[in-house]
Amino acid sequence: MTLDQMAPGQECRVCDVSLEGAKLQRLLDMGFVEGTRIKVIRNAPLLDPLDVEIRGYLVAIRRNEAKGVEVDIA
Repeated sequence: MTLDQMAPGQECRVCDVSLEGAKLQRLLDMGFVEGTRIKVIRNAPLLDPLDVEIRGYLVAIRRNEAKGVEVDIA
């Protein structure tokens, strides 16, 4: 399952980030590393961006970036 498929209020754990280049580095710098817990806060009305809570702070990421984050439901 990928992060973009999660509903608001659900919690999950990062399994893998399958992006490349600057997108991968950006997410890794924000803390999207294997084992990190994430809570989906909300989806924007037009589906972009996706607001998530990770490591105690809120992050808004694009849906196409969220598709590259493999997660397990926690």
